[in-house]
Amino acid sequence: MAAPNPTPTPTPLPPPPPPAPRPARYDFLNSKPPPNYVAGLGRGATGFTTRSDIGPARAAPDLPDRSASSAAAPAVGRGRGKPPGEDDGDDDGGDEEKGYDENQKFDEFEGNDAGLFSNADYDDDDREADAVWESIDQRMDSRRKDRREARLKQEIEKYRASNPKITEQFADLKRKLADLSAQEWESIPEIGDYSLRNKKKRFESFVPVPDTLLEKARQEQEHVTALDPKSRAAGGTETPWAQTHVTDLTAVGEGRGTVLSLKLDRLSDSVSGLTVVDPKGYLTDLKSMKITSDAEISDIKKARLLLKSVTQTNPKHPPGWIAAARLEEIAGKLQAARELIQRGCEECPKNEDVWLEACRLASPDEAKAVIARGVMSIPNSVKLWLQAAKLETSDLNKSRVLRKGLEHIPDSVRLWKAVVELANEEDARLLLHRAVECCPLHVELWLALARLETYDQARKVLNKAREKLPKEPTIWITAAKLEEANGNTQSVSKVIERCIRSLQREGMEIDREAWLKEAEAAERAGSVLTCQAIVKNTIGVGVDDEDRKRTWVADAEECKKRGSIETARAIYAHALTVFLTKKSIWLKAAQLEKSHGTRESLDALLKKAVNYNPRAEVLWLMAAKEKWLAGDVPAARAILQEAYAAIPNSEEIWLAAFKLEFENNEPERARMLLAKARERGGTERVWMKSAIVERELGNVSEERRLLEEGLKLFPSFFKLWLMLGQMEDRLGHGAKAKEVYENGLKHCPSCIPLWLSLASLEERISGLSKSRAVLTMARKKNPATPELWRAAIRAELRHGNKKEADSLLAKALQECPTSGILWSAAIEMASRPQRKGKSSDAIKRCDHDPHVIATVSKLFWIDRKVGTARNWLNRAVTLAPDIGDFWALYYKFELQHGTPDTQKDVLKRCVAAEPKHGEKWQAISKAVENSHLPVEALLKKAVVALDADEILNAAVAGA
Repeated sequence: MAAPNPTPTPTPLPPPPPPAPRPARYDFLNSKPPPNYVAGLGRGATGFTTRSDIGPARAAPDLPDRSASSAAAPAVGRGRGKPPGEDDGDDDGGDEEKGYDENQKFDEFEGNDAGLFSNADYDDDDREADAVWESIDQRMDSRRKDRREARLKQEIEKYRASNPKITEQFADLKRKLADLSAQEWESIPEIGDYSLRNKKKRFESFVPVPDTLLEKARQEQEHVTALDPKSRAAGGTETPWAQTHVTDLTAVGEGRGTVLSLKLDRLSDSVSGLTVVDPKGYLTDLKSMKITSDAEISDIKKARLLLKSVTQTNPKHPPGWIAAARLEEIAGKLQAARELIQRGCEECPKNEDVWLEACRLASPDEAKAVIARGVMSIPNSVKLWLQAAKLETSDLNKSRVLRKGLEHIPDSVRLWKAVVELANEEDARLLLHRAVECCPLHVELWLALARLETYDQARKVLNKAREKLPKEPTIWITAAKLEEANGNTQSVSKVIERCIRSLQREGMEIDREAWLKEAEAAERAGSVLTCQAIVKNTIGVGVDDEDRKRTWVADAEECKKRGSIETARAIYAHALTVFLTKKSIWLKAAQLEKSHGTRESLDALLKKAVNYNPRAEVLWLMAAKEKWLAGDVPAARAILQEAYAAIPNSEEIWLAAFKLEFENNEPERARMLLAKARERGGTERVWMKSAIVERELGNVSEERRLLEEGLKLFPSFFKLWLMLGQMEDRLGHGAKAKEVYENGLKHCPSCIPLWLSLASLEERISGLSKSRAVLTMARKKNPATPELWRAAIRAELRHGNKKEADSLLAKALQECPTSGILWSAAIEMASRPQRKGKSSDAIKRCDHDPHVIATVSKLFWIDRKVGTARNWLNRAVTLAPDIGDFWALYYKFELQHGTPDTQKDVLKRCVAAEPKHGEKWQAISKAVENSHLPVEALLKKAVVALDADEILNAAVAGA
């Protein structure tokens, strides 16, 4: 029987491994948080970053742990792995196998040194190689440094340009603050605090005032008429301290210290712990310093310490001593200032500024002694000798001092000039002889000596001066003036010619502009011949032949503007020797003589002009007119006869002869001249003048015959149609006048005066509707014509159609937006409150239109702005001197608000302008009864007409 199998004994299980030690509960506080971790984000918190979270602007490098154990270990390779044999307690040994610490920050350039040589020793060869590579890196970096810095600078400038600071954005506005006056600055209002917190009503609590405070206030404000017992015991001469107001001395001291520190910051700066003062800048500040408070006294004390430091640290610095002395002078301690500047003289004996300051601070009795020591220390100082001469009271002593100075400084021009000024004429001549020997290169001394000598001696002196100074043109010019002053007119031009040749031999460049200035200076000195000689010999230097005429005329005009008439006359005279047949230059010269010369000089010039230019009509006419204006009518006739002989078929000369006879009340002579002109084939102007003569003589039939014959020959000349229509209208033949105007418009459809005359005639004969139709037709055939629009507007206004006139004005301004006469009408038609706006619009549209300017001046006149109105009227007559209406308005204004002088001035300017146009002016000047009236009489009649218009307008407005 087999034995039963034994029951197997179970194998005991190994004990479980001990549990790993649990980490500390708050160990995560010492570890680095994961990227983008925000505490509390899961429960809705919002993350934010502070300056402490960001850290410094540049992160510090991660350095290996240099503990005591690692410091004792032998040096290993360049890698940052741990040395062999070191165990960090980790069973898996992962760090030893990797050769580096996983928690170590990765270096982008060197990596983790986990390569082949991570455990190699770092020996001297490695160190030497690193040094070599480092020097190479530095060398390469220095080569690229300039380009890198330039690129960085460019990027910075670009960034600042695209993102400017607020201070840069308002820099131009800040610069404009420099132009603000003190009144404008004070007028800037103070801004208040409009923040919301100040708008909220704060809780105010009121507490009862203690009785002690009320009692103290009562005691301070009461008036005591009896002495205190304590004061009475002392005889009334002492005040008990308990009754005085106690001041917080601590607060006063703190405030004074703050003011002192602010002012001292302007006086000094600190460099490496040492106080530095700019003595020169401090000298300037001391000039405007005034001691008005205790704080400024403290500033003086601080500045005294600073300047004392300057003089002690650098005693050889003269401005420091001067500044210290002036500080004491401002502080009122004149004796201390003198002592300081005396020490400065001892420390800096070779500085003339210190001696001059010592002389200024010294008393009058000691000043001479001080300046004497100064000239002994610095005998070559011109300033000290001049100051020594100033201290003397008599001219004799001053001259002695200056001569003593010349013994030490014989080549000082300032000393020679000073001593010559003190001497009489004879002594001055002797002194100047010695001066030119000591200072032969100073031209002023030579010229002064020449002025004191006689004629012969002066020539010798100037010859010596030319030898010493061959490149000085002033000597030659003075020689020319000398010859002119002594009557040697022929030598003047020779001297200037020799001067130019000599300077050119010396290599001097002849500056034409500079010589013209010398010519003007000679003219101002009264040396006309010298001026002419300079112009003659230098005007053509450096000017091309094709540019001579233009350049010389421009030079003459510039000299004329500067008032150098003789120089301009000399330029024209020289130009006429070169361009004998240039009519424009003769006219310019004639205008110059007319404005600034005499009648004799003008007649002589015009006689020469017509001799060289016999075919120039304008010169003949100008010569005849000048004779006529001078009252010499026979001479004017003779000149016109010569002109007709030179230019037989000249219509201008025929008409000038007619005007001469007509204006001098010789109608028969005028009629004969015009008859001859018509026989020789005269133009339409001859026929028109013939009709004018017959109209004045009252020969209606002859006038009609001439006009009809003229129209057969010249049907397109509108003035003949106009004169014929006006004649029929004047005779009361309205139908014939209408027919003439209509026939004229067939030949001259673009003639605006014919349209206006026909419309006026239709308004008088047939009424407004017919006149309106005529003006409408005229505007269709002549669009954009302001005169036609104005006539239509005035016609509506005359019949009381204000709305229709306004509508026409609006259409007119749309068609002619820059018309001055329309804008003028708009201003006059506007109501008083709207005139200012209309005026502004008109000035914007047509700023320089005389009609607008004259209308605006009327508004100023109405508002009693006399000065402004006068300026605007003057501007109007300046822009359009040919319009007589503006002169009449200006003269009327001066009659009301001006003085007799201003009235005469306006009258004189009007006569010189000889106006020919203007609505009122033409109607008055072309009337038969006014045909021979002068401009002055016509102006006064125009003023009367303006007054009548004002009365009529006022009556219409009142109705």
